[in-house]
Amino acid sequence: MSFSFDCRFFKHGRFNSKERLWRYYAGFILWTLLACFYQLHQGVDEVGLEEVPDVIQNYHLCVVKNRRLDSDTIAKASQMKIIMQYGVGLEGVDVNAATEHKIKVARIPGSTTGNAVSCAEMAIYLTLGVLRKQKVMDTAVKRKDLGIPVGDTIFGKSVLILGFGAIGVEIAKRLRPFGVKILATKRNWSSDTLPCDIDELVDKKGGPEDMYEFAGEADIVTTCLLLTNETVGIVDHKFLSAMKKGSYLVNIARGRLLDYDAVFNHLKSGHLGGLGIDVAWTEPYDPEDPILKFSNVIITPHIAGVTEYSYRTMAKVVGDVALKLHSGEPITEVEFVN
Repeated sequence: MSFSFDCRFFKHGRFNSKERLWRYYAGFILWTLLACFYQLHQGVDEVGLEEVPDVIQNYHLCVVKNRRLDSDTIAKASQMKIIMQYGVGLEGVDVNAATEHKIKVARIPGSTTGNAVSCAEMAIYLTLGVLRKQKVMDTAVKRKDLGIPVGDTIFGKSVLILGFGAIGVEIAKRLRPFGVKILATKRNWSSDTLPCDIDELVDKKGGPEDMYEFAGEADIVTTCLLLTNETVGIVDHKFLSAMKKGSYLVNIARGRLLDYDAVFNHLKSGHLGGLGIDVAWTEPYDPEDPILKFSNVIITPHIAGVTEYSYRTMAKVVGDVALKLHSGEPITEVEFVN
């Protein structure tokens, strides 16, 4: 049984800074697999991104990280059993094509690997950053100014969490000690889908139909929604206009949840008090993007889930799945989507 990675950071040679970074994180997966397979005398091949379409027919498991796996490539994967996302988001994998070719597609639940915790901490970081005016602080330090800017506190604020899944739960857990009121929307609030006492975390619960009403009550809105056909551009002119004047928006989910023109116009008019994002409309980011020029906008380079803790934990999941695929044991560590 053979295993591959759909990534260019295993390719020998010279690397740019981005490739070196992903090579570093790929090491978590590689060394975990090597440790697991030592006893089985299995090998792990180094596969360059450009080589994948030519060799994918030799492999039974493909681990995808920040890469696209399209229908043409999947059609060549004649021996493939599982395509596994190294994380949660599956936008880059053609799930329909995989299903057509009887290949299972899986993602790693964020609630069990530290991804949700890591993303939640980033949401808190971005929230503090926009409230305390991080860009203006940086400028003040460079100018040797003291005592400015005057920021604001999380304490006493109302926070709306759009999408109360694993990440939303972890955000609420971390927000509660700040002394805030928490509002949240979720499609299904059935008790068996959330591993905690929701009444202790959420002051006001609602469904998607309540998002506009809740937006008018919130000082801070944090988006944690999955990107689907229904949620693309869900934070649009109507939603932003429903938010309080001067309120803040934080996005650690997917860039295309936000309607670009609507966000730009609400920042320009001053209706939106600040924006903190870990994801953008197009990635890699355009440093000349007009939105990034606003002094009340801060951005991080899609690293909410990128921590030593989450990556090492997910690497172990990959190793466990590979071993079980080899032995024929039931695979329970991941969520299959087809």
